[in-house]
Amino acid sequence: MPHVNIYEAKTHFSKYVDQAEAGTDVIIARGGKQVARLTSIVQAKRQIRFGVLKNKVRVADDFDAPLPDDVQVGFEGA
Repeated sequence: MPHVNIYEAKTHFSKYVDQAEAGTDVIIARGGKQVARLTSIVQAKRQIRFGVLKNKVRVADDFDAPLPDDVQVGFEGA
C-alpha cells in the first residue's frame, strides 16, 4: 500500500486512481500523518427478482392477431 503526500497525490492523481482501480489502496498523508485512503469501489451485483410484475401485466388475447388493414397501411405505407 503506497503512502504519498498530498502534493504528490495532486500532481499524479490519475496514476493513483489507476492503482486504486487495479485494487491497490493508496494512503494519502499530510505532514507524515495518514489522513485519507484512495480505494476502488466494488459495484454490488443487483439480484434478479423474478415475479415482480406477476398479476400486474396483462397481455391481450389477440396480441399477435393481424392488424386491421387501415392500421397496417399506416405502418407500411401505401
